[in-house]
Amino acid sequence: MRLSEDPELQPVLFGLFLSMYLVTVLGNLLIILAVSSDSHLHTPMYFFLSNLSLADIGFIYTTVPNMIVNIQTHNEDISYVGCLTQMSLFAIFVCMDSVLLTVMAYDRFVAICHLLRNSVIMNPHLCGFLVLVSFLLSLFDCQLHNLMILKITSFKDVEISSFFCDPSQLLNLSCSDTFSNIIVKYILIVLYGLFPISGILFSYYKIISSILRIPGSGGKCKAFSTCGSHPAVVCLFLGTAFGVYFGSAVSNSPRKCAVASLMYTVVTPMLNPFIYSLRNRDIKSALRRLHRRIV
Repeated sequence: MRLSEDPELQPVLFGLFLSMYLVTVLGNLLIILAVSSDSHLHTPMYFFLSNLSLADIGFIYTTVPNMIVNIQTHNEDISYVGCLTQMSLFAIFVCMDSVLLTVMAYDRFVAICHLLRNSVIMNPHLCGFLVLVSFLLSLFDCQLHNLMILKITSFKDVEISSFFCDPSQLLNLSCSDTFSNIIVKYILIVLYGLFPISGILFSYYKIISSILRIPGSGGKCKAFSTCGSHPAVVCLFLGTAFGVYFGSAVSNSPRKCAVASLMYTVVTPMLNPFIYSLRNRDIKSALRRLHRRIV
């Protein structure tokens, strides 16, 4: 489904989304290069951040290029195999983002609440294991969506109420056994929405409690500055994703859901590099050192 039927808006949308795509890919690649090339950033926080940037690149790659081509060619058709492929990749990367944001909240909790044991708890083996678990959970989410979608056989000449093959919208195409689809959808919301949000809220409850016990305002400001970017990303991504996924089951306005989904599918991956780099002196210093080496 087009975001707008106005033909005069199509060139504007093409330029806008192409620019956002290029900014997102470049910004996240810069973070990955900065973290991998600077030994000062070889810490759990930046290890998870580089994996989040990699997931964001894959995330936006599954939706925006196809949308740009559709706008340019004035053709919104997608093949059955292409739709399932896009849905599968989208499910993997959106779940990766959700789980990695939860893991990053846990890392901040350990770094602030268990400062003396931080390097022991968040050792390289545990960090690698957490990323592996994030990927395996994402694969499980992808396969669960595939099993539900493959039960739907009437996929010819239908309109998807989104600008990409959104799993939540594909489930709405089923004319039979819709109750079981809604139940599974709510289960997925709990597993990949409520659980991560609950874990993040609990981590920040413990973090804020520990920070408030720090004597002096200077120590409190420094502690808050180390985790200030993460809550902003969480609110942008999980808040809008959770709302769109939940609202698709009850909303009667598909176009509003499609426009709202732009927030977590396009805007959030683009803003992540700015949020983490502009508020982070370590990232800015690493980017300056990287620039000096390249020049």
